[in-house]
Amino acid sequence: MGSETVNSATAVVMQWGQALGIPVNISLWIMVPAIFVVWVLVFSVTKKIAFAIARKFADKTETQVDDTFFDALDFPLQLMIYATGILVVQNVVPKGGADISKYLFAGFKVVGIVAIVLFIDKFLRGLVALYATKVEILKTSGGIVQGFIRIVIVGLGFLVILDSMGVSITPIIASLGIGSLAVALALQPTLENFFSGIQLVTDKPIQVGHFIRLESGEEGMVQRIGWRSTWICLPNNNTVVIPNKLLVNSRVTNFFYPDTELAVPVTVSAQYGADLEKVEKVTLEVAWDIQKAVAGAVPQAEPVLRYQGFGESGVNFSVVLRAKDFPSAAMVKHEFIKRLQQRYVKEGIAIPYPTRTIKQN
Repeated sequence: MGSETVNSATAVVMQWGQALGIPVNISLWIMVPAIFVVWVLVFSVTKKIAFAIARKFADKTETQVDDTFFDALDFPLQLMIYATGILVVQNVVPKGGADISKYLFAGFKVVGIVAIVLFIDKFLRGLVALYATKVEILKTSGGIVQGFIRIVIVGLGFLVILDSMGVSITPIIASLGIGSLAVALALQPTLENFFSGIQLVTDKPIQVGHFIRLESGEEGMVQRIGWRSTWICLPNNNTVVIPNKLLVNSRVTNFFYPDTELAVPVTVSAQYGADLEKVEKVTLEVAWDIQKAVAGAVPQAEPVLRYQGFGESGVNFSVVLRAKDFPSAAMVKHEFIKRLQQRYVKEGIAIPYPTRTIKQN
């Protein structure tokens, strides 16, 4: 070890010792660890005070993203304090011999990279957990997303550490590329459904709780939208599981867009010779009663009656009521037909039915 190097390192340590009130006649190998300990203690206390102040402001905000940020930053920042302490020791340790300074600097880089990886990993997984209650697909697949994030972040951090230590990562990246291509080809159907699931989440043509009708004619309530498939509960309480790829590429009727309310048309016929003014008046009275009394009907909606033409046995017309949602439409229509028939009987209004006359020669 050269005398100039030792003298230079000793001078630096003496300056640190004087600044920190440490006697300068202490051995270099005692003073260096002392400087590291003092460095860590001072900045740890400073961090604790700063975090206490920052968290008070974070508690006053409506969003929880800042709380997630500070939770993720706590431990990695402590690691960075240790890492900077190692860097300080590396700058004052004597050079030469086993070249401890080189290993200390390598330790600083490794600890710093680990701290950054831990922060990104915990922060992103915290965001997934935070929004799991707000994003439907994360309710059922939040754990998978968190696991995927951890694998990606830790894998990238590992490659960065190898690169910082002088290990060539080009062959590793090439191998990962070839392996990823092979996996992608093997899992092509799964990946198609996966990206279709992402499309359903981003475009939101359907959501959990919506009542839809498939192109095949099946209709029901959306129970779950997963990464691979979507579950639909049919009115008979059976469940249809549809791959997301098929759902994205097919025509779907969503009864909850643009609003849950919908028209409930009912086709009626009055006998020829009936007083159409009376038929209209009586029918609308029944329709108004249905709108106001039946659960699932829209109380303030005005029913509409329109005559459509002359049928084989009578005058055809339609009555349009409104229901709050598609499941309620069946009950609204049911009650209207039942009460209308009772009222027609009471008012003497005949509902025609097909008749056939047979003439014999």
